[in-house]
Amino acid sequence: MSGSPTHPLYDVIIVGTGAGGAPLACHLAEAGQRVLLLEAGRSWRADQYPDNEQDASLRLMWGGGLEPSKDGALALLRAKVAGGGTVVNQALLDRFDEDAFEAWRQQSGLAEHSSQHFQRYYQLTESALALESIARSDWNENARLYVEGFEQLGYGWSPLRRGQAHCNVADGNDCVRCLGGCPRQAKQSMTVTFLPRALAAGAVMEANCEIAGLVEGGQGVTVYGRQGGRNVTFHGRRCVLAAGALGSTALLLKSGYGSQLPALGHHFYCHPQFVSLALYDRNIDAHKGSFQAVKSEEPRFRAAGFKLENVFAGPLGVAFLLPQIGARHQQVMQRFRQLACIEVAVRDVTPGRISLDRRGRISVDKPLAAPELTRAKAGRQVIHDIYRQTGAEEVIDSPTNIGLHLMGGCVMGTDPRRSVVDVGFRVHGSRRVHVVDGSVFPNAPGINPSLTIMAMAHQAAEALLGQTLSLPTLVTERAS
Repeated sequence: MSGSPTHPLYDVIIVGTGAGGAPLACHLAEAGQRVLLLEAGRSWRADQYPDNEQDASLRLMWGGGLEPSKDGALALLRAKVAGGGTVVNQALLDRFDEDAFEAWRQQSGLAEHSSQHFQRYYQLTESALALESIARSDWNENARLYVEGFEQLGYGWSPLRRGQAHCNVADGNDCVRCLGGCPRQAKQSMTVTFLPRALAAGAVMEANCEIAGLVEGGQGVTVYGRQGGRNVTFHGRRCVLAAGALGSTALLLKSGYGSQLPALGHHFYCHPQFVSLALYDRNIDAHKGSFQAVKSEEPRFRAAGFKLENVFAGPLGVAFLLPQIGARHQQVMQRFRQLACIEVAVRDVTPGRISLDRRGRISVDKPLAAPELTRAKAGRQVIHDIYRQTGAEEVIDSPTNIGLHLMGGCVMGTDPRRSVVDVGFRVHGSRRVHVVDGSVFPNAPGINPSLTIMAMAHQAAEALLGQTLSLPTLVTERAS
């Protein structure tokens, strides 16, 4: 396979520009590789991000914001934008604990799944990011209520570590705006960290390019899809799928890898989120300022398979979450400023499956089984206790269950019968196709996955290059 002026040959084609694809492109390009990034979504300037919830959901997410699981038990959230999920998440960047890695080792059989092995990769990744905890002076009332309840009930908590810089909450900036992309370039999404570095080092990005499949040959890989209403093809010596659990798994299935990979599409996990709101007799303004600042740091919760987070959403999001209808729904929404919100995030243990339907569309079979429901119930009981302890008038449990942090489908392991990629992120039986994103997670860690995916990207770069890399602290000036 050779290139031509119209069809250049890249060293590596990377499908996806999120927490896996963008850092990998950065490390490879800075090492001298010729890299092509393909992104199904649009590439936005910071000042172009939608300024309202409806447009953000429609324009930055797959499925207009929600993709239901097969039985409708979960509403799955998946970004479709340059920068991937890092553009629309809350930028919580935690390292995995040894409990998470032990569960991985049991599933994968890989000794490399350990805190000690990941230590260096975490350090290298963190050196390229601005990391902050929200000062108590910048907490909003929702966070204060959360901590007050925790302390009165004897539960442990700690500040969240977020990827952000100069949010300037004291000047009136509201973090809820960043759920649709951060207009201040404060959030440490891929669009302000690794992606600009990759492009500055010579990587090429093609946005609005939805990939349909790939063909692997003896000397390279051809990737094909649609861009701007026309068919397109790209050629590379290697291809790395970094399109997330659903995207990467679907591309391998569409490309015929299911016949040689019995585990492809299996072992799908997420972190199911169960939201509980409460009404108070005063304004809480949970949508203002740093609305997600603290987290549970309670060993009893970790052992029970859940964590609690203080969260919120804009009016459309809250209206969607409320169970009431008609006049009662309107009455609650009229008291929007008096609502508080806490969610229980469950560490998923029941595996699901990603497949394709008859039309080639992604289908996710992910039931909420007894373990998840038991964990959610235990977490919600704590939330109810917190609300009662802090004087809430009424507690409202949302019936809508959100599936965040989509993981698995292309799990990593030693056994090709039970896994899809090896320790070097290469698809079993393939010479030129790799996967680097949350789809390689062997199971659910119960911890936000973004930082670990970025750390894995550094590991993958070393595996692809066959050499150890050092990551500069910063080679580009941060936007101000």
